[in-house]
Amino acid sequence: MAIKPSSRIKFELNKSADVWSLFSPLVMPKTSLSLGQGFMSWKPPTYIRSAITKAIDSDTSVHHYSHPKGRPRLRNALSNHFSKQFKSLNGRKLDVESEIIVTAGANEAIYSILGAFLEQDDEVILFEPAFDQYMPNVRYNGGKEVYVPIRFHGDPTRNSTGDDWKIDINELIGAITPKTKAIIFNTPHNPIGKVFTREELQAIANVAIEHNLLVISDEVYESLTFDNATHDRIADVPGMWERTLTVGSAGKTFAATGWRVGWVIGHPDLVKATLATTMRIVFCVNSLAQEGTAVGFEEADQNNFFETQRKEYQERRDVLTKHLDQIGLPYTKPAGSYFILADISKVNFPEDYPFPENIKTRTRDFRFAWWMAHEFGVVAIPPSDFYGLSNQHLGEQFIRFAFCKEADILDEAGERIKGLSNYIK
Repeated sequence: MAIKPSSRIKFELNKSADVWSLFSPLVMPKTSLSLGQGFMSWKPPTYIRSAITKAIDSDTSVHHYSHPKGRPRLRNALSNHFSKQFKSLNGRKLDVESEIIVTAGANEAIYSILGAFLEQDDEVILFEPAFDQYMPNVRYNGGKEVYVPIRFHGDPTRNSTGDDWKIDINELIGAITPKTKAIIFNTPHNPIGKVFTREELQAIANVAIEHNLLVISDEVYESLTFDNATHDRIADVPGMWERTLTVGSAGKTFAATGWRVGWVIGHPDLVKATLATTMRIVFCVNSLAQEGTAVGFEEADQNNFFETQRKEYQERRDVLTKHLDQIGLPYTKPAGSYFILADISKVNFPEDYPFPENIKTRTRDFRFAWWMAHEFGVVAIPPSDFYGLSNQHLGEQFIRFAFCKEADILDEAGERIKGLSNYIK
């Protein structure tokens, strides 16, 4: 008799290969440029790498287990950095023993939070487009995802901003049932690039408070905002500190996605429950990478790191948008994160192109991305996979470009896709 896998992963087993497998640099044309997956084309800062090299030889502890809560040095660094950013703390410092834990990346943080709080068949609200790891994280912990769209209200023939993407609060309220347990919320947003305003956070918070919901706030792009955009925290809305867990990422913050270091900040009761699950999943996080992350925060100010990084990312964004403007491909100008959603609804690419079967049967953005990669040598991500099945049509008019690449790569990619202008209606 065959041993059957859990029904919780039935959806993952039945669907064709996921977007990351299909548009991986490993399977795309070897000469293509990848503006798909959001990994950087450079190393973490020199001051961090130098500190790690020194620690390898001078600190025995970095080669062994760390405390499940995280290395004390990193928790102290996180407290020093974030205490002044959370207005809800009213000037006090985050408690390094009860209000901060270190996780194996932001994804494991979210998985552990769901494992700590979901009962079987509990429902979790996802605002779509939603990073596609949220969905299996909910399912694998016995929950059910419920989608509320962030709807595009812009003109598809012109450039737009994050303000053109809106959540209908009545849709959110209508999605809530007696089984609703939590909301996963993301700002700055992947893939839209929207930075939610204080007023938008207040509206979501009102619903969470009224219905006694946990909010998991994914803020991994918090240090990447542009054009004077302000990153506000939903945990700072009155009444939300007690029901919000804020998730961050060293990978996004310090260009170190392979380190797999994240963190969770929140009320002691919420953090304590999350710690109970994360220590059973990974026990502890890579000690050497934690050391590097601690140094990253400790020495950021003296290296003018965050200000310089924002400036450099904004310059990279503008390199890519310059090319999109020249092509005539409208886009949502991101105020945060490092992604650009371009509107491809007017691109009349050949539908009789020799697509493989697992692409031919997918949404239009999948076919476009495959065609562009093979005809122009530039890889992007089709965002319809960031929607639930019933709303994938809302995403298929877009394509996601990542601009976390050096300017010369973005320039070359822009030159390669200039021919798209010949296909625009």
